[in-house]
Amino acid sequence: MVDFDRVPSPCYVMEEKALRENLSLIKYVKEAAGVDIILAFKAFAMWKAFPIIREYIPCSTASSRYEAQLAYEEMGSRAHTYSPAYTAEDFPFIMRYSSHITFNSLTQFERFYPLVEAGGKRISCGLRINPEYSDVGTELYNPCAPGSRMGVIGERLGDALPEGIEGLHFHTLCESTSYDLEKTLAEVERRFGRFLPAIKWLNMGGGHLMTRKGYDVDHLIALLRSFRSKYPNLEIILEPGSAFVWQTGFLLATVVDIVENRGVQTAIIDASFTCHMPDCLEMPYKPVIRGATDAVEGKPTYRIGGNSCLSGDYMGDWSFDQPLKAGDRLIFEDMIHYTIVKTSMFNGIPHPSLALWSDDDQLVIYKTFGYQDYKNRMS
Repeated sequence: MVDFDRVPSPCYVMEEKALRENLSLIKYVKEAAGVDIILAFKAFAMWKAFPIIREYIPCSTASSRYEAQLAYEEMGSRAHTYSPAYTAEDFPFIMRYSSHITFNSLTQFERFYPLVEAGGKRISCGLRINPEYSDVGTELYNPCAPGSRMGVIGERLGDALPEGIEGLHFHTLCESTSYDLEKTLAEVERRFGRFLPAIKWLNMGGGHLMTRKGYDVDHLIALLRSFRSKYPNLEIILEPGSAFVWQTGFLLATVVDIVENRGVQTAIIDASFTCHMPDCLEMPYKPVIRGATDAVEGKPTYRIGGNSCLSGDYMGDWSFDQPLKAGDRLIFEDMIHYTIVKTSMFNGIPHPSLALWSDDDQLVIYKTFGYQDYKNRMS
């Protein structure tokens, strides 16, 4: 059990026991469905935890040169790499660190595939497709929104793929269910089914939130098995990110002041929504605070305000059993995915530490941040 008194503030803490439970389930799905499941760094890239992850899942997917290099150096394997646009400067590094490279457009493929052909290493190339269908409701996260820059639509392709394309890749899901995937696969088959018997692999992207409570894992396994039986030539790849670290840890912060304005009380903390929990504002969603509830009339109720100068750096409202005061600690639940990877040092606000609460109830501090981290990013 986590001893919060031993945790510095602010700090992201991942709980090893919860992580291993997620990894066990993911490995089970991989083996039962006969597919490859790899970690998406865009959701989680705290590499000091990779030795634990490698016990269950050995490979990863990258969206940039730096992520691909991290895969090579810290996961110990070359990445499945996709980027909306490669540059001439970065592409030699992409090739060095990648086993698979997916191109976002035909023009990118035509420009860079000759370099792959001329290279000594064997790299399997693919094309990202856009099935023009997604259940994602937030447009910021919808890669199939009208006019999307993500992937090639079916009508842009003829009856055969360009020579050198061995796989197709779609990514249309976001914290989605297996039933969302089932509907997406129907659209993929309708628009791109003519290519499926001729390619080697199909990457179904991320967004498969199989570790969320209530997710129908049996349906996912049956769906993937059925699809594999229809296309036995295909290697099926899933690359979830959030599912790996869903509900595996928290952000601990401390109340530093209480501000009242026309009946609204705001508890200002030593962390920030915009800097440290950006998806709360972007999605948006209201995070769970341990020991708090939605607003209840008659109970002490507060907005929670971040410590940046952005006026909108707050969320609310939460009710507590007792009034908050400076020095109280707040636990923001489920703050490991799409937090650490998206943080900023806006306003020069100190970055939360990174830590693991181990299976044997030890606090392992992975990283602390100081002034030099901020200064070195600025120039």
